Amino acid sequence: MAAFDEETFGPVAAVVRAKDEDDAIRQANDSTFGLGASLSTRDRARAERLAARIEAGSVFVNGVVKSDPRLPSGGIKRSGHGRELSEYGIREFVNVKTVWIA
Repeated sequence: MAAFDEETFGPVAAVVRAKDEDDAIRQANDSTFGLGASLSTRDRARAERLAARIEAGSVFVNGVVKSDPRLPSGGIKRSGHGRELSEYGIREFVNVKTVWIA
């Protein structure tokens, strides 16, 4: 399914079945892309545990992946390089220089 195997942009969702949490994480991480992911649960500890295991630049719990200027945005794997937005994003546009004199 193209919506599952390719990096799509827009209001598109691929719905697939997973046997359990481990299978769901495996399927999510099997992608060569990693821009953003969403998961839904009422259990905060479970959300934190699962979000830590998902290979994506952003994980939104009980919400859709979206851009917010207060949050760094960017992907991993084949989903871009670096970050934009927030204090982390501005660092992508500056060159830090170190001068050390003994």
